Amino acid sequence: MSPLSHFEAVDTWVFDLDNTLYPAHHDLWTQIDARMKGYISDLLGIAPEEAFRIQKDYYRRYGTSLRGLMIEHGVEPDAFLAHVHDVDLTGLDASPRLAAAIEALPGQKLVYTNGSERHARNVLEKLGIDAHFAAVHDIVAAEFHPKPTEEAYQRFLRAHGVDPVRAAMFEDLARNLEVPHRLGMITVLVVPHGEVIAARESWEFEGREDAYVDHITEDLAGFLETVAHDAPAPGAGMT
Repeated sequence: MSPLSHFEAVDTWVFDLDNTLYPAHHDLWTQIDARMKGYISDLLGIAPEEAFRIQKDYYRRYGTSLRGLMIEHGVEPDAFLAHVHDVDLTGLDASPRLAAAIEALPGQKLVYTNGSERHARNVLEKLGIDAHFAAVHDIVAAEFHPKPTEEAYQRFLRAHGVDPVRAAMFEDLARNLEVPHRLGMITVLVVPHGEVIAARESWEFEGREDAYVDHITEDLAGFLETVAHDAPAPGAGMT
């Protein structure tokens, strides 16, 4: 089925950030992952291997490692976010093709990330796409309730006045699309070309065959070009 058949009514386009708006082969997430491990190792005075185990356990159980650290250890989130997002963006190049594809989409565009707004803004600026987004909804705006919980999505929808049945969600993790799909959003899973993300656990790839994933693409810019080229503006032809 053509992706166009699902997008006629969409007037809000919601994008995850990491490994979604930039190609997954870049090492940004690997850097973030390593910095989280180091932070937990120093915080708890444990070996990096044990810190990594705790990091991934909290991530799976609580939605983010930060949420687990806040609940289990009373970690102050601002310091954690500043530390883990202090990454080198040198290898991240501007993407004029992606910028043009996003600009051509009818309606508003939003970034919804479990990371920080500062990190998101830095990445969007480096990609040359920051001007095309009306807002960034980060983990602070979510009051530290992370995807994939329904409470997190409801907070996002209320904060930006989004009607889920007129919205599309783009994510690199299938589990983060289950609630959006249930709420009525069109869901698109952005997968890495060749499936190479060194910092990923096997369970993070689960759910791709489930019904809550409407579309899968390895080429976000190409997918958006196809949608924007043929999809009518919301309300076009309606009386």
